Amino acid sequence: MRIIGGKLKGLRLNPPKNLPVRPTTDLAKEALFNILQNQIEFESLTVLDLFSGTGNIAMEFASRGAEKVTGVDRSVHCVHYLKDASRQHGLTQIEAFKSDVFKYLAIETLQYDLIFADPPYDLNRIPEIPKIIFDRQLLKPGGVLIVEHQSMQNLSNHPAFTEQRKYGHSSFSFFQYHNEPPHS
Repeated sequence: MRIIGGKLKGLRLNPPKNLPVRPTTDLAKEALFNILQNQIEFESLTVLDLFSGTGNIAMEFASRGAEKVTGVDRSVHCVHYLKDASRQHGLTQIEAFKSDVFKYLAIETLQYDLIFADPPYDLNRIPEIPKIIFDRQLLKPGGVLIVEHQSMQNLSNHPAFTEQRKYGHSSFSFFQYHNEPPHS
């Protein structure tokens, strides 16, 4: 696992072997960031990394200059690793919280430019993630939600779905407001 771009490009991450994670592969991560590189400015980005695990994605965004990155994971060991690695590598814009993602989303009030969710593939609540995020208006106008999931799973029935990109057994589904978000 390595950082593939930005100020920490090439840095190898060596999280403890006992973390309860399935990190995004370097191949899939590289493909994802190649897509994003052509669509967004990393420098002013606010990012919410759900099911952050090792913090691999959070650190990639921070390395590329994201303004603020919030990682959420229910494993205290993952949160400690992300906090320690962020401190060690000077990624001061990363905050990490230990929380159940669904409980966190139920009380979160901030809006983000980009939300990345990499839930456990066997989680049966994956289709709820876009629904909650759009119902709670947690994306800024023009913001993007990316959900990583098994390629055989289909999330295209949500109205904000835009595309699915497959990388072997993993896929990224992209969601974005087609117009402006609804106003309450």
